[in-house]
Amino acid sequence: MMHFDSLQDWLAWQESLHPLTIDLGLERVTEVFHRLNPDYHKPPTITVAGTNGKGSCIATLEAIYRAQGYRVGAYTSPHILSYNERIQVDGEPVSDELICAAFAKIEAARGNISLSYFEFGTLAALEIFTHSKVDVQLLEVGLGGRLDAVNIIDTDIAIISSIGIDHVDWLGKTREAIGWEKAGIFRTATPAVIGDTNPPSSLLQSAANKNTPAYYIGQDFSYKKQLSGWDWFSGNRSMHLPNPVLQGEHQYCNAAAVVFAVTTFAERLPVNETAIQRGLANVQLSGRFQLIDGEIPVLLDVGHNPEAVKTLVDYLTTSFPEKRIHAIFSMMKDKDIASVLEIMNPVVYDWFFAPLANPRVATETMMQSIFSQISVANVSFGFTDFSEAYQAAKNQSQPGDLLLVFGSFLLVSDCLINLKQSELTT
Repeated sequence: MMHFDSLQDWLAWQESLHPLTIDLGLERVTEVFHRLNPDYHKPPTITVAGTNGKGSCIATLEAIYRAQGYRVGAYTSPHILSYNERIQVDGEPVSDELICAAFAKIEAARGNISLSYFEFGTLAALEIFTHSKVDVQLLEVGLGGRLDAVNIIDTDIAIISSIGIDHVDWLGKTREAIGWEKAGIFRTATPAVIGDTNPPSSLLQSAANKNTPAYYIGQDFSYKKQLSGWDWFSGNRSMHLPNPVLQGEHQYCNAAAVVFAVTTFAERLPVNETAIQRGLANVQLSGRFQLIDGEIPVLLDVGHNPEAVKTLVDYLTTSFPEKRIHAIFSMMKDKDIASVLEIMNPVVYDWFFAPLANPRVATETMMQSIFSQISVANVSFGFTDFSEAYQAAKNQSQPGDLLLVFGSFLLVSDCLINLKQSELTT
């Protein structure tokens, strides 16, 4: 049985322990969970799945429930700066000590059952939320839904934020196939809230097959933007709410779905309108249309699939018209890089490829080939790391321009670390 004193050692060992980075299936993780929790008392649980918008929904739920005074556990992935961000209690990442103690308990319970890095993290989050006596736990699906580790817990209310094309090797190549996988979090007689304005029929069919009461944006609830704030409607009920702190048109869909979920779940966890308003005004989430002001402002976004970058283009054209945009870019090699570049290219003045130290990231050779295939010119290569690419983009910028860093959580992480270090040295 392994034991480590530091969180970094635990994580390094977990990454080498299981032969596959992603190993979908619930048998192994369910067995270990039952060994850890033979008498599990589940706190009220909301599970969020979706291609884009999961993190925004979790952050908004967390802010609303905290504004009402509840003790909230939130499990999300991936992280941007530190692993601890994945497991939060009351808006704060939990300590290394708590995570290490949970890992030690899981390691003692698993015997010869192999667990992936993500499964260790999911079990640790559930363990910590139980230990912390949270009033509500918010679980973000890592990949898909049906076979994702968080699906070992029966949710009390499910939210599907959006369905787009991503992770095709695991989830399928169509929105219908992906919708079916996401609907794996549905349970009989348990509400499901759909924030996608054009849900695939597989979602509707899955809800019908499982006798899941499903509620759809534009049908069971809706929103209307006003000159100041926005109005949320459901049946004969309405609320006037402050604009989402998180930027972009899609955040109204996410917020509307969350408000519907919270009001639907209010019999179990009462929430008043003031808490909803205060929560919406207090949402915090790094890396989603995150603007860092300066002579040349920097916009960070973790968007890495066609659906997410369409939203990014809409945001750039409405919020930064006429600005020259210099893009510092990198992506995982299993993504639809060509489509992302084709969507983004009309709004980008020039490109700077930033290499990242991770075997899953697209290499410079691969990126050169994709850029030339789709005839994107004005691309700079040859940088040794993020900071070199960032500096080159900055050198090409003039006051009034915008630096855009997008395409991967790892890239945004490198950028935030870089900006923090340059603050320290200036």
